[in-house]
Amino acid sequence: MSKSQDEVPDEVENQFILRLPLEHACTVRNLIHSQSVDIKDKLKIDLSPDRRHAVVEVEDVQLAAKLVDLPCVTESLKTHDKKTFYKTADISQMLVCTADGDLHPSPEEPAASTDPNVIRKNERKREKKGVWKHGITPPLKDVRKKRFRKTKTKVPDVKKIEEISSTKNIESPDVEKEVKTLLRSDAEAISTRWEVIAEDGTKEIESHGSIPGFVISSGMNSYKQSHISSVMEIQKQICKKEKKLHEIQKKAQRQNDLTMKVENLTLKNHFQSVLEQLQVQEKQKSEKLISLQEKLQCFLKK
Repeated sequence: MSKSQDEVPDEVENQFILRLPLEHACTVRNLIHSQSVDIKDKLKIDLSPDRRHAVVEVEDVQLAAKLVDLPCVTESLKTHDKKTFYKTADISQMLVCTADGDLHPSPEEPAASTDPNVIRKNERKREKKGVWKHGITPPLKDVRKKRFRKTKTKVPDVKKIEEISSTKNIESPDVEKEVKTLLRSDAEAISTRWEVIAEDGTKEIESHGSIPGFVISSGMNSYKQSHISSVMEIQKQICKKEKKLHEIQKKAQRQNDLTMKVENLTLKNHFQSVLEQLQVQEKQKSEKLISLQEKLQCFLKK
């Protein structure tokens, strides 16, 4: 069923919280409960062009008001029988009224700079002025500071970066680049010395090379590059397999504890089947890990 173009579309209902001083709040509450027809004459809201300040008039008493942004969205509901509730809107702003505020605050002067960075900075400042740091109930005082703290940006530590590069952390994304740099410097050197150190700190392979007056051949360099790359790739796979195996073992332990505690036979059988699947996965991961360790030992003996 098509609507004519001249038909006015339905307006979306927008809501906000009106916070008044205690005496004026009691007056407005009584007006609402009385369902008086002339409530529009006794309660008026005049919003300023900046959409942040307003003048609220309650029975010929003018109050200065400011429109602020709440820390989070609050749902409003309505009911006719106090049993079934219907959501009417999402409230994200509150109009805070004060009796001693300035009714007509001076408008902010527009920034004379045309720099986009300065303009964005000024806009952020204006937005911060309209931010309300509390909730709508007393326990939520300073809630924006308590529950919406800024995420701390970690500044890279030079010493930590040097330690990572010196220990050759396999999970670092810069390892491959560092290895290529070392291999390039080895290729340009006249004398080289390299060693492979195991996890327990023992030296498994140590090699010395000193050829005065000669440069290492390119064939030897490419072989060394492929050899070291293969060793590092296997070590990376071993690290991943060990981590995965450790996770499976922890899951199996938790599943075993659940199986021991449960008395219901159906649940016990279900938990037992899941535990058996985890044990099969653990066995497969262990076999793959042993195979990779043997492969690494073969590479290190070359």
